[in-house]
Amino acid sequence: MPAKEKTLFFCQSCGFQSPKWLGKCPSCDAWNSFAEERVTKGEKLSGWEQPNGTKKTESKPQLLQDVREQQFERLVMPGKEFNRVLGGGIVPGSLILLGGEPGIGKSTLLLQLATKLKNSAVLYVSGEESEQQIKMRAQRIGISNEACYVLSETSLEQIFRHIADYSPSLLILDSIQTIYTNKIESSPGSVSQIRECTAELMRFAKETNTPVLLIGHITKDGQIAGPKVLEHMVDCVLQFEGDRNHVYRLVRASKNRFGSTSEIGIYEMVGSGLREVSNPSEVLISDLDGSYSGI
Repeated sequence: MPAKEKTLFFCQSCGFQSPKWLGKCPSCDAWNSFAEERVTKGEKLSGWEQPNGTKKTESKPQLLQDVREQQFERLVMPGKEFNRVLGGGIVPGSLILLGGEPGIGKSTLLLQLATKLKNSAVLYVSGEESEQQIKMRAQRIGISNEACYVLSETSLEQIFRHIADYSPSLLILDSIQTIYTNKIESSPGSVSQIRECTAELMRFAKETNTPVLLIGHITKDGQIAGPKVLEHMVDCVLQFEGDRNHVYRLVRASKNRFGSTSEIGIYEMVGSGLREVSNPSEVLISDLDGSYSGI
């Protein structure tokens, strides 16, 4: 039976949907935030599936005391700053969102972590740059990793096919606003596309225990672009902050299901990439020997 197309209006601030256009969103009180999107109803296209075609067994309710404990070993990333913000490393099967202003260094940070990660296969997918442009940044950073694969792709279905072929230990997507799925007729970056792609990536992460790192753009008021449900779906929300006119960058967690949200990581942007600042006094206390007015 052919799929039916339906038109809905989505709030670009919080993701609230309505069958008609509204001037003010009843959910977040934003004005003139509704945009029209086409949504396909009916036929369900395939998303993530296990490579061998086997289906996951249905879960059944269990008594809390009967649930078997499992000790997961975190994936320890290179350096100490990123690991400390996450609570000691990346939990297998977790979905992590890294947001920040354009040009602040999000892509550089994750590419640097991917190229420094040893003994683990990493798939770095970019919907904004070609493989040659990614290689240019990697050469500027000056780090190479034989287990790091790069892919320039925006189709989620094609990304899943490559994942089935290479079985990476870590998946990085730059950025979630450029990825689209054939299930939705709207353009990449729309509320429905972001929500559906994130849901498929979350299902892939949980079923395969493969951690997924997403890069997300932010709006002019500092919020993650896309529906608010995006931040609710992921396990960790990291903010990459700083002034592009200065060299220092901060990574902080506004949500972390596996650790504290009170830790921050400090980086310095240099010509060869991002350098960890292990001694915060380098930033917070400087030029102590200088002359100051009133001293």
